[in-house]
Amino acid sequence: MSAAIAVPQHKLSETPNSRTIEINDWMITASTNPISSASECDALQASLGFPLPEMTFGSNYLSLEHQPSGWKMLFDTHNALKCVKKGELGEGDGGVKVGYADAWLKSRTDPGTNLPLPVTVAAKHYDWTYTVTYPGHHSDIAAEIESLPDSMIPWTDADPENPSHSIPLAELTRPDPILFYAEIPLFEDELHDNGSSNLLVRIWRPKRVMPACVFILSRFTLRVDNVLFRTHDTRVYHSFTSTPPLVIRQLSGWEAPYDRIKRRLPSRNDLTPLTDANFVAKVLTELPIVESQQAGAGTRWKGLRTNVEVAVLARDVP
Repeated sequence: MSAAIAVPQHKLSETPNSRTIEINDWMITASTNPISSASECDALQASLGFPLPEMTFGSNYLSLEHQPSGWKMLFDTHNALKCVKKGELGEGDGGVKVGYADAWLKSRTDPGTNLPLPVTVAAKHYDWTYTVTYPGHHSDIAAEIESLPDSMIPWTDADPENPSHSIPLAELTRPDPILFYAEIPLFEDELHDNGSSNLLVRIWRPKRVMPACVFILSRFTLRVDNVLFRTHDTRVYHSFTSTPPLVIRQLSGWEAPYDRIKRRLPSRNDLTPLTDANFVAKVLTELPIVESQQAGAGTRWKGLRTNVEVAVLARDVP
Protein backbone atom coordinates (compact mmCIF):
# COMPACT_ATOMS: atom_id res chain seq x y z
CA MET A 1 0.00 0.00 0.00
CA SER A 2 1.26 3.49 -0.84
CA ALA A 3 2.50 5.67 1.98
CA ALA A 4 0.35 8.54 3.17
CA ILE A 5 1.31 11.96 1.85
CA ALA A 6 1.84 15.19 3.76
CA VAL A 7 -1.18 17.30 4.61
CA PRO A 8 -1.25 20.46 2.45
CA GLN A 9 -2.20 23.86 3.78
CA HIS A 10 -5.94 24.28 4.13
CA LYS A 11 -8.49 26.39 5.95
CA LEU A 12 -11.59 25.08 7.72
CA SER A 13 -14.51 27.28 8.75
CA GLU A 14 -17.91 26.52 10.26
CA THR A 15 -21.28 28.11 10.94
CA PRO A 16 -24.14 26.44 12.82
CA ASN A 17 -25.43 24.84 9.58
CA SER A 18 -22.43 24.68 7.23
CA ARG A 19 -18.79 23.65 6.97
CA THR A 20 -16.28 24.92 4.42
CA ILE A 21 -12.77 23.85 3.45
CA GLU A 22 -10.40 25.86 1.27
CA ILE A 23 -7.63 23.70 -0.16
CA ASN A 24 -5.48 23.70 -3.32
CA ASP A 25 -7.46 26.40 -5.20
CA TRP A 26 -10.79 24.81 -4.20
CA MET A 27 -13.57 25.95 -1.90
CA ILE A 28 -16.00 23.22 -0.83
CA THR A 29 -19.08 23.95 1.30
CA ALA A 30 -21.56 21.51 2.83
CA SER A 31 -24.76 22.94 4.28
CA THR A 32 -27.05 20.74 6.37
CA ASN A 33 -30.29 22.10 7.75
CA PRO A 34 -33.52 20.83 9.34
CA ILE A 35 -36.42 19.51 7.26
CA SER A 36 -38.10 22.35 5.37
CA SER A 37 -40.90 24.18 7.13
CA ALA A 38 -44.51 24.08 5.93
CA SER A 39 -44.20 27.47 4.22
CA GLU A 40 -40.93 26.46 2.55
CA CYS A 41 -42.50 23.21 1.33
CA ASP A 42 -45.52 25.08 -0.03
CA ALA A 43 -43.28 27.38 -2.04
CA LEU A 44 -41.12 24.53 -3.37
CA GLN A 45 -44.15 22.40 -4.25
CA ALA A 46 -45.72 25.31 -6.13
CA SER A 47 -42.49 25.72 -8.09
CA LEU A 48 -42.17 22.02 -8.96
CA GLY A 49 -45.83 21.24 -9.61
CA PHE A 50 -46.07 17.92 -7.74
CA PRO A 51 -46.26 16.75 -4.10
CA LEU A 52 -42.94 16.79 -2.26
CA PRO A 53 -41.28 13.80 -0.59
CA GLU A 54 -42.27 13.35 3.06
CA MET A 55 -38.87 14.56 4.24
CA THR A 56 -37.58 17.38 2.08
CA PHE A 57 -34.40 19.20 3.07
CA GLY A 58 -34.90 22.19 0.82
CA SER A 59 -32.00 24.26 2.17
CA ASN A 60 -29.33 21.56 2.00
CA TYR A 61 -26.56 21.66 -0.58
CA LEU A 62 -22.97 20.80 -1.43
CA SER A 63 -20.93 23.15 -3.58
CA LEU A 64 -17.47 22.82 -5.13
CA GLU A 65 -15.73 25.83 -6.63
CA HIS A 66 -12.41 25.91 -8.46
CA GLN A 67 -11.42 29.50 -7.80
CA PRO A 68 -8.85 30.11 -10.59
CA SER A 69 -11.24 29.03 -13.37
CA GLY A 70 -14.52 30.04 -11.73
CA TRP A 71 -15.90 26.52 -12.36
CA LYS A 72 -18.56 25.65 -9.79
CA MET A 73 -20.66 22.53 -9.27
CA LEU A 74 -23.56 22.13 -6.87
CA PHE A 75 -25.87 19.45 -5.50
CA ASP A 76 -29.10 20.77 -3.99
CA THR A 77 -32.64 19.62 -3.29
CA HIS A 78 -34.54 21.94 -5.61
CA ASN A 79 -32.53 21.04 -8.70
CA ALA A 80 -32.52 17.34 -7.78
CA LEU A 81 -36.32 17.30 -7.60
CA LYS A 82 -36.50 19.07 -10.96
CA CYS A 83 -35.21 15.77 -12.38
CA VAL A 84 -38.34 13.89 -11.22
CA LYS A 85 -40.48 13.04 -14.24
CA LYS A 86 -43.67 15.10 -14.50
CA GLY A 87 -46.65 14.08 -16.59
CA GLU A 88 -47.39 10.65 -18.00
CA LEU A 89 -44.45 8.28 -17.71
CA GLY A 90 -43.16 7.04 -21.03
CA GLU A 91 -40.54 4.69 -22.48
CA GLY A 92 -37.33 4.89 -20.48
CA ASP A 93 -38.85 6.60 -17.44
CA GLY A 94 -38.77 3.38 -15.44
CA GLY A 95 -42.36 3.58 -14.19
CA VAL A 96 -43.03 1.29 -11.22
CA LYS A 97 -46.27 -0.27 -9.99
CA VAL A 98 -46.57 -1.47 -6.39
CA GLY A 99 -46.42 -5.20 -5.81
CA TYR A 100 -50.10 -5.72 -5.04
CA ALA A 101 -51.45 -3.34 -7.71
CA ASP A 102 -52.32 -5.97 -10.34
CA ALA A 103 -54.10 -8.21 -7.82
CA TRP A 104 -55.86 -5.19 -6.32
CA LEU A 105 -57.07 -4.04 -9.71
CA LYS A 106 -58.16 -7.55 -10.76
CA SER A 107 -60.21 -7.96 -7.57
CA ARG A 108 -62.17 -4.86 -8.50
CA THR A 109 -62.60 -5.47 -12.21
CA ASP A 110 -63.34 -9.23 -12.19
CA PRO A 111 -67.03 -9.64 -13.28
CA GLY A 112 -67.55 -12.16 -10.49
CA THR A 113 -66.41 -9.95 -7.65
CA ASN A 114 -68.79 -8.23 -5.28
CA LEU A 115 -66.21 -5.66 -4.27
CA PRO A 116 -67.10 -2.10 -5.32
CA LEU A 117 -64.96 -0.25 -7.82
CA PRO A 118 -63.02 2.66 -6.34
CA VAL A 119 -64.20 6.19 -6.93
CA THR A 120 -61.94 7.69 -9.57
CA VAL A 121 -60.45 11.14 -9.26
CA ALA A 122 -58.23 13.20 -11.52
CA ALA A 123 -54.62 12.28 -10.83
CA LYS A 124 -51.64 14.62 -10.68
CA HIS A 125 -49.23 12.78 -12.93
CA TYR A 126 -45.64 12.51 -11.75
CA ASP A 127 -43.21 9.73 -10.87
CA TRP A 128 -44.38 8.74 -7.39
CA THR A 129 -41.04 6.98 -6.70
CA TYR A 130 -39.13 10.27 -7.10
CA THR A 131 -36.55 8.50 -9.28
CA VAL A 132 -33.77 10.87 -10.35
CA THR A 133 -30.56 10.57 -12.34
CA TYR A 134 -29.37 13.90 -10.96
CA PRO A 135 -25.75 14.57 -12.03
CA GLY A 136 -25.31 17.80 -10.07
CA HIS A 137 -25.53 21.14 -11.84
CA HIS A 138 -23.61 24.31 -12.63
CA SER A 139 -26.54 26.72 -12.82
CA ASP A 140 -30.30 26.39 -13.00
CA ILE A 141 -31.00 23.03 -14.69
CA ALA A 142 -33.77 24.43 -16.90
CA ALA A 143 -31.37 27.05 -18.26
CA GLU A 144 -28.68 24.40 -18.81
CA ILE A 145 -31.05 22.24 -20.84
CA GLU A 146 -32.01 25.14 -23.11
CA SER A 147 -28.47 26.25 -23.90
CA LEU A 148 -24.88 25.85 -22.82
CA PRO A 149 -23.26 29.25 -22.27
CA ASP A 150 -20.08 29.74 -24.24
CA SER A 151 -18.19 30.48 -21.02
CA MET A 152 -19.20 27.21 -19.34
CA ILE A 153 -16.56 24.49 -19.28
CA PRO A 154 -18.19 21.45 -20.94
CA TRP A 155 -18.22 17.81 -19.88
CA THR A 156 -16.80 15.54 -22.57
CA ASP A 157 -16.76 11.76 -22.82
CA ALA A 158 -13.79 10.21 -21.07
CA ASP A 159 -11.15 8.43 -23.11
CA PRO A 160 -11.18 4.79 -21.92
CA GLU A 161 -7.55 4.44 -23.05
CA ASN A 162 -6.42 7.36 -20.87
CA PRO A 163 -5.67 6.24 -17.28
CA SER A 164 -6.15 9.79 -15.99
CA HIS A 165 -9.81 9.66 -17.12
CA SER A 166 -10.80 7.00 -14.59
CA ILE A 167 -11.28 7.15 -10.83
CA PRO A 168 -8.21 5.49 -9.21
CA LEU A 169 -9.37 3.15 -6.46
CA ALA A 170 -5.83 2.82 -5.08
CA GLU A 171 -5.68 6.52 -4.29
CA LEU A 172 -8.99 6.33 -2.44
CA THR A 173 -7.81 3.47 -0.21
CA ARG A 174 -4.53 5.12 0.74
CA PRO A 175 -4.32 5.86 4.50
CA ASP A 176 -4.38 9.63 4.18
CA PRO A 177 -5.95 11.70 6.98
CA ILE A 178 -9.55 12.81 6.44
CA LEU A 179 -9.62 16.58 6.31
CA PHE A 180 -13.33 17.14 5.68
CA TYR A 181 -16.48 15.05 5.57
CA ALA A 182 -20.23 15.57 5.45
CA GLU A 183 -23.48 13.78 4.73
CA ILE A 184 -26.12 15.95 3.09
CA PRO A 185 -29.62 14.43 2.82
CA LEU A 186 -31.72 16.01 0.08
CA PHE A 187 -34.98 14.06 0.36
CA GLU A 188 -36.56 10.84 1.60
CA ASP A 189 -40.01 9.28 1.22
CA GLU A 190 -41.56 5.99 2.39
CA LEU A 191 -43.79 5.73 -0.71
CA HIS A 192 -47.04 5.31 1.23
CA ASP A 193 -45.49 2.40 3.17
CA ASN A 194 -44.56 0.62 -0.07
CA GLY A 195 -40.81 1.05 0.31
CA SER A 196 -38.35 3.92 0.38
CA SER A 197 -36.88 6.55 -1.92
CA ASN A 198 -34.00 8.79 -0.91
CA LEU A 199 -31.17 10.93 -2.21
CA LEU A 200 -28.05 11.46 -0.11
CA VAL A 201 -24.87 13.35 -1.04
CA ARG A 202 -21.69 12.30 0.76
CA ILE A 203 -18.26 13.77 0.96
CA TRP A 204 -17.21 11.17 3.49
CA ARG A 205 -14.91 8.21 4.11
CA PRO A 206 -14.01 6.96 1.61
CA LYS A 207 -15.97 9.69 -0.21
CA ARG A 208 -13.95 12.52 1.27
CA VAL A 209 -11.54 15.40 0.96
CA MET A 210 -8.05 13.97 1.43
CA PRO A 211 -4.66 15.61 0.97
CA ALA A 212 -4.41 14.14 -2.54
CA CYS A 213 -7.98 14.40 -3.84
CA VAL A 214 -11.66 15.01 -3.32
CA PHE A 215 -14.25 12.28 -3.93
CA ILE A 216 -18.02 12.85 -3.74
CA LEU A 217 -20.89 10.39 -4.03
CA SER A 218 -24.48 11.41 -4.68
CA ARG A 219 -26.61 8.27 -4.35
CA PHE A 220 -30.30 7.80 -5.13
CA THR A 221 -31.74 4.59 -3.69
CA LEU A 222 -35.20 3.15 -4.40
CA ARG A 223 -36.85 0.16 -2.78
CA VAL A 224 -40.35 -0.81 -3.84
CA ASP A 225 -41.33 -3.74 -1.65
CA ASN A 226 -41.79 -7.02 -3.52
CA VAL A 227 -41.07 -5.26 -6.84
CA LEU A 228 -37.54 -3.91 -7.29
CA PHE A 229 -34.43 -2.13 -6.05
CA ARG A 230 -32.83 0.73 -8.00
CA THR A 231 -29.68 2.76 -7.41
CA HIS A 232 -28.21 5.72 -9.27
CA ASP A 233 -24.74 7.03 -8.34
CA THR A 234 -23.08 10.26 -9.37
CA ARG A 235 -19.39 10.12 -8.45
CA VAL A 236 -17.19 13.19 -8.75
CA TYR A 237 -13.42 12.91 -8.39
CA HIS A 238 -10.56 15.38 -8.65
CA SER A 239 -6.87 14.81 -7.99
CA PHE A 240 -5.13 17.91 -6.70
CA THR A 241 -2.03 16.87 -8.66
CA SER A 242 -3.75 16.80 -12.09
CA THR A 243 -2.34 19.27 -14.63
CA PRO A 244 -4.32 20.95 -16.04
CA PRO A 245 -6.96 20.48 -13.31
CA LEU A 246 -9.26 17.62 -14.31
CA VAL A 247 -12.62 16.61 -12.82
CA ILE A 248 -14.05 13.14 -13.49
CA ARG A 249 -17.78 12.44 -13.24
CA GLN A 250 -19.09 8.88 -13.36
CA LEU A 251 -22.84 8.29 -13.73
CA SER A 252 -24.07 4.76 -13.04
CA GLY A 253 -27.48 3.15 -12.62
CA TRP A 254 -28.45 -0.38 -11.58
CA GLU A 255 -31.73 -2.18 -11.00
CA ALA A 256 -32.89 -5.67 -10.08
CA PRO A 257 -36.08 -7.47 -9.02
CA TYR A 258 -36.74 -7.37 -5.28
CA ASP A 259 -36.36 -11.13 -4.81
CA ARG A 260 -32.99 -11.11 -6.60
CA ILE A 261 -31.55 -8.84 -3.91
CA LYS A 262 -33.43 -10.58 -1.11
CA ARG A 263 -31.72 -13.86 -1.99
CA ARG A 264 -28.36 -12.24 -1.17
CA LEU A 265 -29.27 -11.55 2.47
CA PRO A 266 -26.72 -12.89 4.98
CA SER A 267 -29.63 -14.32 6.98
CA ARG A 268 -32.98 -15.08 5.36
CA ASN A 269 -34.79 -14.21 8.60
CA ASP A 270 -33.24 -10.75 8.89
CA LEU A 271 -34.55 -8.27 6.31
CA THR A 272 -32.79 -5.30 7.88
CA PRO A 273 -30.02 -5.09 5.22
CA LEU A 274 -32.69 -4.40 2.59
CA THR A 275 -33.13 -0.97 4.18
CA ASP A 276 -29.37 -0.28 3.97
CA ALA A 277 -28.49 1.67 0.81
CA ASN A 278 -24.86 0.54 1.00
CA PHE A 279 -25.83 -3.15 1.17
CA VAL A 280 -28.23 -2.76 -1.77
CA ALA A 281 -25.64 -0.91 -3.85
CA LYS A 282 -22.99 -3.53 -3.10
CA VAL A 283 -25.25 -6.38 -4.21
CA LEU A 284 -26.40 -4.55 -7.34
CA THR A 285 -22.85 -3.77 -8.44
CA GLU A 286 -21.74 -7.35 -7.83
CA LEU A 287 -24.46 -8.74 -10.12
CA PRO A 288 -23.52 -9.42 -13.76
CA ILE A 289 -23.97 -6.32 -15.92
CA VAL A 290 -26.41 -8.21 -18.12
CA GLU A 291 -28.69 -8.47 -15.09
CA SER A 292 -28.25 -5.15 -13.31
CA GLN A 293 -27.64 -2.73 -16.20
CA GLN A 294 -29.36 -4.41 -19.13
CA ALA A 295 -32.32 -6.53 -18.02
CA GLY A 296 -32.78 -4.68 -14.73
CA ALA A 297 -36.24 -5.26 -13.31
CA GLY A 298 -37.91 -5.11 -16.72
CA THR A 299 -38.77 -1.40 -16.51
CA ARG A 300 -36.50 -0.34 -19.40
CA TRP A 301 -35.28 2.51 -17.22
CA LYS A 302 -32.94 4.79 -19.16
CA GLY A 303 -30.72 5.18 -16.09
CA LEU A 304 -29.27 1.68 -16.53
CA ARG A 305 -25.73 2.43 -17.71
CA THR A 306 -22.29 3.64 -16.69
CA ASN A 307 -20.98 6.77 -18.34
CA VAL A 308 -17.75 8.60 -17.52
CA GLU A 309 -17.17 12.27 -18.37
CA VAL A 310 -14.35 14.71 -17.75
CA ALA A 311 -14.07 18.48 -17.45
CA VAL A 312 -10.74 20.24 -17.95
CA LEU A 313 -10.57 23.40 -15.86
CA ALA A 314 -8.59 26.14 -17.61
CA ARG A 315 -6.89 28.67 -15.38
CA ASP A 316 -7.25 32.37 -15.97
CA VAL A 317 -4.32 33.77 -17.93
CA PRO A 318 -3.10 37.24 -16.81
